[in-house]
Amino acid sequence: MAAVVLLAAAFVAIPQRKSEIRRSSPERQGMNGKYLTLIDSTVNASIQDGDVPGAVVGVVRNGALVFEKAYGNKSIYPEEEPMTVETMFDLASVSKCVGTTLSIMQLIERGKLRLVDSVARYIPGFKPWVDPKTGEKVPIRVQDLLTHASGLDAYMDDMDGYLAEFGPLTPDSLMKVIATRIPRNFKPGTDVLYSCLNFITLQHILETITGERLCDYAQKNVFDALHLKHTCYFPWGQDNALRPLAAPTGKQPDGSVLRGIVHDPIARIINGGNSGNAGVFSNVEDLAVICAALLNGGIYNGHRILSPLTVDRMFAVPPANDPKVARALGWDCYYPEPYTSGDIFAVQNLRGHTGFTGTSVILDPDTNTAVIILAHRVHPVNDGSASRLRSTVASIVAASIGR
Repeated sequence: MAAVVLLAAAFVAIPQRKSEIRRSSPERQGMNGKYLTLIDSTVNASIQDGDVPGAVVGVVRNGALVFEKAYGNKSIYPEEEPMTVETMFDLASVSKCVGTTLSIMQLIERGKLRLVDSVARYIPGFKPWVDPKTGEKVPIRVQDLLTHASGLDAYMDDMDGYLAEFGPLTPDSLMKVIATRIPRNFKPGTDVLYSCLNFITLQHILETITGERLCDYAQKNVFDALHLKHTCYFPWGQDNALRPLAAPTGKQPDGSVLRGIVHDPIARIINGGNSGNAGVFSNVEDLAVICAALLNGGIYNGHRILSPLTVDRMFAVPPANDPKVARALGWDCYYPEPYTSGDIFAVQNLRGHTGFTGTSVILDPDTNTAVIILAHRVHPVNDGSASRLRSTVASIVAASIGR
C-alpha cells in the first residue's frame, strides 16, 4: 500500500470563540479532589512504561469540568514537545460517537431517517444478508449499522488490492464495494461484529439525505452548535491555526509524522479525511462540553443538539437485537466485562467509546460523571497501549465520588 498521505477535502474554518465549559472544584460537585490526584501516579506510570508518550485527562461532574491535567509529552519525535491541556488529539473511533452518531440522531429526530429504514433506501444496490440454507433475504437497517449488528466485515482488509483497482481518494468506489462486495457474515441483529464499514455507510446515508459532507454537517450542527473552538475534521490546513495544537501520531516511511491528519488508513487514504469511522480532532475542554450536554439531556449553556428523549433512545440497547449484541446506538455498553471502565462504576447504564489512537470517553448517567482520556499510544509507532490507563483512571474517578 502506498505510504504517501493523500488528502482531498478542504479544511473547515473553525469559529474562534471561547469554549463554554463551566469549571468547578471537585468538592463542590461531591468529589474528593485530593483523591483525584491519584490519577497523576497512574498516568505517569503509563508514560514511564512506554504505553503512551503523554496524555490529557478530564473529569466532568454535574455539568462542570472538575479535573483537567496534561502529562508527559505531546511529541517525542522528531523533537520533544511538552503536553498541554489545549492539545488536540486524533479521536479515531471516538469520532463515531461525537461526529457520526450525533449527526445521525439529529436526522432521526427531525424525521429525515428511521432506525428501521433499510440501507438500500438510501444506497441503491446495497445487498441484504441472504440465508445460505433458505435463500431468505434480510435487509440491513440503519439500527444494525449503529449497533454493529449488520454483519459487515470489520474493515477493508485488502487495502493494497483496493488501491490497485480504484486508487486513493475514491469514497464513492469504497461505498460501492461495501454495498456489493463486502461479506454479510450473519443475519442482521443476531450477533455483533465491530465494523468501521458500518459507520462509513452511515456517513453516505447522511450525505445522501442532507446533500452535505459529513464533516460539514457535523461542524455546523454539532460542533459549532455547542460553541466548540477546538473540534473539527481538518486541523491540517495551511491557513488553519489549529494544526500546531494537534498531537502527532504515526511515523511515516519518509520520516515524517502525521500531525493534524487522520491516522486511520481508510479515512486518510480513501476518504480524504471526511469519514464516518474516524477523522474528528478535539481537546479535553471541547469533549467536556459534549459530555456535559449528553448527560444533561442534549443541552448545555442553552445550546441544544438533541432532545432528552433522543439521548435516552441513543443510549438504550435496542430490544429487538439478540442479547449478545448488547450495544447502544453508536455507543459501547460495558457489560458483562467492563474492560476500560474500571472496577468501581456500576456498568449497567455506563456508555462510552474508545479510539485506536488511545482516546476514550465514558459517561455515567447514574452519577452524572464523565471521564475523558486523550492519549496517542501510536506515536511515534504503534506499539503502545491505553487499556490499563483507561481502567485505572476510571476506578480512581468513581472512587472519589462521595468520598
